[in-house]
Amino acid sequence: MHDAAPIQAFPDHAHDHASCVAEALATAERICNERGVRLTALRRRVLELVWNSHQPVGAYDLLGELARGGRRAAPPTVYRALQFLLDQGLVHRIESRNAFIGCAHPEDRHVVEIMLCSQCGRAAELPDDRIASAVRAAAKRLGFEVQRQTIEVTGLCAECRTAPAGAAAERS
Repeated sequence: MHDAAPIQAFPDHAHDHASCVAEALATAERICNERGVRLTALRRRVLELVWNSHQPVGAYDLLGELARGGRRAAPPTVYRALQFLLDQGLVHRIESRNAFIGCAHPEDRHVVEIMLCSQCGRAAELPDDRIASAVRAAAKRLGFEVQRQTIEVTGLCAECRTAPAGAAAERS
């Protein structure tokens, strides 16, 4: 599914991020319309805030951003919006950080593998179906039923690996 196309998992800091966010929101609108579900103003704003950077964002960070934007929301409201976005495959939850990132491939329901840069804090999907297939095959051989699968890989993105010492901290 996703393993054939070349990707830029961690876009460089010069990429057109506004276009990235606009495309994610337009895709979400289209998908929700096709599925007959409502992308309410709050759900859309939460998705926009999740996409505002390539770093994972927590629910309480989202609450703070909403408040700064003049919209007060209670924690359960934000959690419901996030659950809707998760259910629709528009965001992914990063278990180890209790945070969320936007899904780069929301049209396709898929198991997600997340790469987390330990230096700059950015996260990206690893779009390779062979990983999920290998886990399912191994589980089947063991008689194990997979109910949920999340794989998180921590390391250094290409930009941080090649940056002079201290430069990644300045970019974050």
